Amino acid sequence: MAAMQMPIMMLLIFGVFWLLIIRPQAKKQKEHQEMLNKLGKGAVVITRGGIIGTITGVQPGEIVVLEIQEKVRVRVPRAYIENTWSAKSDDKDKDDKDKGESKAA
Repeated sequence: MAAMQMPIMMLLIFGVFWLLIIRPQAKKQKEHQEMLNKLGKGAVVITRGGIIGTITGVQPGEIVVLEIQEKVRVRVPRAYIENTWSAKSDDKDKDDKDKGESKAA
């Protein structure tokens, strides 16, 4: 009887592991890949290094050209783009800074 419980417990542990770790990570990776595939000219993005820029072109080999300031462009691998950036998140950061400064005063 004890010999039968061991494989059942291992399967149960693997099932929990899959539900809590593997499945959500795979879903997140799939969503990120879909977001990268939808990117095009004019999209404002943030890279893994924290650089915010506007996509001005896509070069062969999955290279994206970002304009980070007027007439300042950098080439970044598409995979290094973390997410899209919106003005709302920029305004929220400014509000958070203002609140922090008023609390400190």
